[in-house]
Amino acid sequence: MRRPLAAPLLLAALVVGAVFLTGAGVVAGTLVTSPAQLAANAAPPPPDVLTAPVEHRVLHETVVLRGTVVAGQTVRVAPPAPGGEGASVVTKVPFATGATLRPGQVVLEVSGRPVVVLKGRLPVYRDLRPGATGDDVAQLQDALAALGHDRGDDPRGTFGAGTKDAVTDFYSAAGYVPRPAVADDGAAVDGARAAVTAAERAAEDTRDALLDNRDATRTKDLRKARGRAAADLADARTALARARAAAGPMVPAGEVVFVERFPARVASVGVVPGSPVTGSPMTLSSGRLVAQGHLHDHQKGMVRPGQKVRILDEETGDEVTADVVTVADRATPRHTGPPGDAGTGGGGGDAEQPPGDVPVGYLLTAAPGEDLPPGLAGREVRLTVEAASTDGEALVVPVTAVSAGADGRTVVTAVRADARQDRVEVRTGTLGDGYVEVVPLAAGRLAAGDEVVTGVAPAVPRETP
Repeated sequence: MRRPLAAPLLLAALVVGAVFLTGAGVVAGTLVTSPAQLAANAAPPPPDVLTAPVEHRVLHETVVLRGTVVAGQTVRVAPPAPGGEGASVVTKVPFATGATLRPGQVVLEVSGRPVVVLKGRLPVYRDLRPGATGDDVAQLQDALAALGHDRGDDPRGTFGAGTKDAVTDFYSAAGYVPRPAVADDGAAVDGARAAVTAAERAAEDTRDALLDNRDATRTKDLRKARGRAAADLADARTALARARAAAGPMVPAGEVVFVERFPARVASVGVVPGSPVTGSPMTLSSGRLVAQGHLHDHQKGMVRPGQKVRILDEETGDEVTADVVTVADRATPRHTGPPGDAGTGGGGGDAEQPPGDVPVGYLLTAAPGEDLPPGLAGREVRLTVEAASTDGEALVVPVTAVSAGADGRTVVTAVRADARQDRVEVRTGTLGDGYVEVVPLAAGRLAAGDEVVTGVAPAVPRETP
């Protein structure tokens, strides 16, 4: 009898079926997600707080601007007028851009005539001829004396015989013959000399006639003739003296250029031998090199004379320290009229401006403690002005860590060791380099090494399975 075995087999089948169904339920549970869970998975995670440490450091408040290295004086060389027929043509260019110049050197030759650089403050505005007087004559005499050509007995400021000799010697030393003040090949002096000779003979004749006279009725007329002859002789001699004074060498305005300090430099050369002369063929610079830039309205109040400036040559990486010398009280106008009429100053790359005089900022001039290399002349540089600094090391935080509450208080939020956020009221000070000086109003509430909140990292959505 095998029948009793049926019950155990049925029980075993039921157990196996139950185990299968349980496993299938578990698998289905892992694959099926409820709508609520889907929404929860799509929501962004809690935001992350960004923090930065509180630091102890010396903080510098800086103003950064573009600038240009320029000389204390810039002089444009005006070409001399041609001595005869024809246009002015460059015949010699002895120096290239950047060359160093000494007093008395010929910097340019135009149509065979020299242009000589001399030391002086006054610009040339007229030809200097014998008989001229004035401060510009005195300047010429001083410049020639410095080269060894003394004015003799001439009073300072008077172009007399001694100055003529000095001018003649000066031109001779340069290898040229000076231009005559009176271009008549000496005809005026010769004519005046002949007039003196004739007057001397007439005076002698009237004197002899009076001595030989035995007729009393003629004595009165002969005496009158002698007096007139003597007056004519005096006038002739005066005319001769004037002709001689006016004759001699002159210094044309176009043949000298004065600069205040030496060594001077050739700032630019725009011609070569054979070029026709138009405008200014050469520019000279004199004096120590300085850096100039223009401050914007919001920067002007932060900069004043005496502050330190770092001058950076971005091409070479060289940097020198300078001092702010001047800050203009008024904005500098820049003429944006016809091309080629641009003024001096840095700040290239400006947007197009309307015609007229447009203010570009307040001119700042910075002078270095040591001479800048001559090669920097005309080069653009970056100027960093140290407008303020903390008195030694100060407690500083990133500027993004400081906020103003609705109650008007300035605070930073410190993150404590237990992740608790603590609002600390502070007083701010010097601002610079992306940091700000802070002083906690309650002592001990903030110290170097504490972490302060600077922002919140953006949340990144979770990927949906």
